[in-house]
Amino acid sequence: MQEAQVTGTGEGRQDASSAPQPPPPNLVLLLADDLGYGDLRISGHPTSRTPVIDKLARESRFFTQHYVTSPVCSPSRASVLTGRLQVRNGVYPGTFVPSSILGLPRSETTIAALLKSKGYRTMIAGKWHLGVGREGEYLPTHYGFDHYLGLPYSHDMCPCLTCFPGPLPCHDTCWDHQVSCPLYSNNTIIEQPVDLLSLTHRLVKAAITFIADAATSGEPFFLYFPFLHIHHPQFAPEKFAGQSARGTVGDSLYELDWAVGQVVEALRHHNLLSNTLLWFSSDNGPSLSRHERGGCAGLLRCGKGTTMEGGVRVPAFVHWPTRISPGSSDGLVSAVDFLPTVASLSGLSTSGLTLDGVDISPLLWDPLAVSPRRYMPIYPESPTPPEGPFAVTNGTYKAHFYTKGSDLSDSSNFDPLCPGSHRLTKHDPPLLFNLHRDPGERYDLSADPEKSELLRDFTAWREEHMRGMTWDIPRTQLQDPLAQPCCTSPSCTPFPKCCDCPTSSPSAAPQPAKPDTSLNAITAHTSSLSCIEREKRKERHDKWLIFFTQFI
Repeated sequence: MQEAQVTGTGEGRQDASSAPQPPPPNLVLLLADDLGYGDLRISGHPTSRTPVIDKLARESRFFTQHYVTSPVCSPSRASVLTGRLQVRNGVYPGTFVPSSILGLPRSETTIAALLKSKGYRTMIAGKWHLGVGREGEYLPTHYGFDHYLGLPYSHDMCPCLTCFPGPLPCHDTCWDHQVSCPLYSNNTIIEQPVDLLSLTHRLVKAAITFIADAATSGEPFFLYFPFLHIHHPQFAPEKFAGQSARGTVGDSLYELDWAVGQVVEALRHHNLLSNTLLWFSSDNGPSLSRHERGGCAGLLRCGKGTTMEGGVRVPAFVHWPTRISPGSSDGLVSAVDFLPTVASLSGLSTSGLTLDGVDISPLLWDPLAVSPRRYMPIYPESPTPPEGPFAVTNGTYKAHFYTKGSDLSDSSNFDPLCPGSHRLTKHDPPLLFNLHRDPGERYDLSADPEKSELLRDFTAWREEHMRGMTWDIPRTQLQDPLAQPCCTSPSCTPFPKCCDCPTSSPSAAPQPAKPDTSLNAITAHTSSLSCIEREKRKERHDKWLIFFTQFI
């Protein structure tokens, strides 16, 4: 059997016989949105109310040095599901938007598809943000998920309607000239605009129904729950609105905490907790542009949109009560390691896949084990082949070859390296920080003669990584306003308001049907478009592709 290629970000494989080999577990991936290193109560925030997440973290292997692959959403999520860097799968620059006509390549193999081929039931409840396409061809059901209930992108990419009960405003302008936010059930829009106040409750209800059905069947399952909290504009129903001293972002975080608790309680109720691996993390660092209504990076520098620690280092822990003893690990790990680690624990073959992630399961059994990951490349929001990764870390030190600010880290940020006014800057020699002693990246060591050999090592590894990296074509920028999700028809008028569903019933979550778990059982998208409309869409699509391919 051909062993999967592991390229660029780690080295070797540890002897599998040195770690216990548990039976294939159920898998739950909880992914918060824009949750920063300092947002949880357990990580130091004095007014956050996160009792459930804090307790879960104390019972888990907590990773103090966990990195995402991008400081923004879509690229990071693509890496989690595929085990590959965003430049390799084309999910860059930036993120997908409502009018994007492409998505995650259909040729990519996701962890859901791998697990489904082994007999797992699979579901995603929450935010997808890896593309929709003109005909729904990039929705989750085409990537190994039996069921999908959620939004296809961030809820700020639509008009902001109601975020809190009563007269409280949404505290954001959002994207007022786009279609209303659609709620999908599998490949069908069931509500547009979505009712944010009931959304989390409905997602939780669908998730626990999925867990209950899996328990009844006795089949293993994979639940992917990518929350919309705590991305702006924050929202919360009456039960949580005004309940946190931290304000609206605290209320949003409090509902997130409740939702996590409901999933854990469902697992416990069905006696599944002991054989369920639960992985909790965030897609990127916190948005600082909303000031006190934004997230918190804690002691880390800058935030979302930057390659400083605050943008890419996020809280993460893995819970498996019968297999993992509580405690923290300082080992270097990344979100891109999720797929190979879960594949190893579930007995899945990754033969034939070119992966950038590594199996970090040794750190689950022993917090003092040496991480299989030696280096982590830190790519920017909009990477290019000439610049490559802006920074590289080995867990102890971090070298910045380039820096660039982002207004997602606040245009008025007092730190000169954080806001968008800090233009792309090359550093020769690279800036160098000791993250163990200086996690805030305040004291540059690059001028220290004793660190010259270390800088040469970083430079050599980065150059080798860049030579070995295969870049896919960028897929996020190709757009057509009429490609936006539309409950009625994209040819309706007045567009985009006419896309709202004629009737919306937010009161009940759709109940997932019993899935066909065969590998080819993918729900086909049925379109209500006429033949003429299809031809018009195809013509626009072909023109866009001709235009786009001249730059490849």
